[in-house]
Amino acid sequence: MHPAPPPVKRGRKPCDFSMAHAIRAPMQKHARNMPEHEILYGLHTCEAALNNPRRVFRRARATRNAARKLQEAFRAAGIEPDIVHPRALNRELGPDAVHQGVLLIADPLAQPRLDQIPRHGVVVLLDQVTDPHNVGAILRTACAFAASAVVTTARHAPESSAVLAKAASGALEHVPYVKVTNLARAIAELKDYGFTIYGLDSEAPAVLDTAGAVPEAAAIVLGAEGKGLRQLTRRSCDHLVRLALPGPIRSLNVSNAAAITLFAMTKQAGEDA
Repeated sequence: MHPAPPPVKRGRKPCDFSMAHAIRAPMQKHARNMPEHEILYGLHTCEAALNNPRRVFRRARATRNAARKLQEAFRAAGIEPDIVHPRALNRELGPDAVHQGVLLIADPLAQPRLDQIPRHGVVVLLDQVTDPHNVGAILRTACAFAASAVVTTARHAPESSAVLAKAASGALEHVPYVKVTNLARAIAELKDYGFTIYGLDSEAPAVLDTAGAVPEAAAIVLGAEGKGLRQLTRRSCDHLVRLALPGPIRSLNVSNAAAITLFAMTKQAGEDA
């Protein structure tokens, strides 16, 4: 195993280490099941990371065009990227990665425990949602609607990855992404903190828009496509609700359902204020 590369401190140029080592790094785990490094790519994702003072960077690579677009963010982070040809990034990340000319290697962000998140606003809980594109999109939506946190399980959930971070489009820098051992216990803990728990179920008799005023502390639980909420999760919720969908299709992609749900809850909370 290669030794861990030293961090890039803000205000200093990046150190030199093998990019092959950096690409392999997420497969190497700490005792707490955390990746040693995260790969971030894409303009929005990398700009948000560069502007996050909690981030520690190991390497930065960018095309001339991307470096020019992100010059203020690189300057603020005190980092000088290695200038590379786009084909170099294609080789590093593969043909399917929409890197937009920029790649960062960073230490993973320390995330709070469930008892450390704000005890107000809306919390999004994911019941075995495993697709990183969906989870990233949900994080992005949660950020847009100022959700207090996104909570998922340590198992049956995607690893933190470049794909998830790219789909989140910078939201990982703003929204706590909390992993818990047991979702039912997490729901019980949130209830102890004063949260009202809503489970989204396409077959529920109650419609979210008419289920009453959204309390100051609310959580919405979203299940995986096809399976929906597990039985224990359903029994743990205070209310089961569905979206008002007038068309013949009664179920949506989970990230789309999250967007509509958060919009409805935010709108209702504003009207009730």
